[in-house]
Amino acid sequence: MRFDAGTTDVPSAGTRVQLSNTADRVVWIRVSARTGISGTLYFGRSDVSSSNGFELSANDYLEIDLRPGSEAFSAFYADASSNGNDLDWAVLLEH
Repeated sequence: MRFDAGTTDVPSAGTRVQLSNTADRVVWIRVSARTGISGTLYFGRSDVSSSNGFELSANDYLEIDLRPGSEAFSAFYADASSNGNDLDWAVLLEH
């Protein structure tokens, strides 16, 4: 397994942003919204939008266990209800 972490910036509300383009399979992922964001962040697959997906407000986080690695990391996206919000993430990937 390999650990990776990063931040995905959503510069424009209503325009989803891919977290990563790697096809490595996700074993576990944690996403979190930073303190002080305006509005709501949304996390999901390619159908995520600025009003659809797992909702994250400031300081919220979501952990998903996907063992044995059933989803490619490239399948995950973020969107936001306000411009310029960041989604922090940490992930365990299969090789």
